[in-house]
Amino acid sequence: MAWIYIIIAALFEAAWTFSLKVLSFKDIKALPLNKYWQMEGILVLMPLLGYIVFGLANVYFFSVSLKTVPTATAMAVWTAATLIFIKIAEIFFFHEKLNWLEIFFIMLITVGIIGLKVVGGKS
Repeated sequence: MAWIYIIIAALFEAAWTFSLKVLSFKDIKALPLNKYWQMEGILVLMPLLGYIVFGLANVYFFSVSLKTVPTATAMAVWTAATLIFIKIAEIFFFHEKLNWLEIFFIMLITVGIIGLKVVGGKS
């Protein structure tokens, strides 16, 4: 179950990264107090809410996984999985191109994750 928690944490980390990408403190500061609970304000505040929720969820699931998976292994798998999820999101949501070298290196990362799971996991 700890390995699933690492993958869930990586998903939340990728979501946290994109909420950080679209977060604009300038827009939040420019928002009048009376607009916070109107649609305009809610749309401006959503990335900040995502930043908080995704960040906390990421920390929670990763910390739970550390109870049974060695720290270095968990960190390596979490980082690699996060990179893969970010790349997938960039392709599907931001329409970035993917070339053969990127596919090759993503496959190497995937092989590394599987290798760490096979040789380094207690659970």
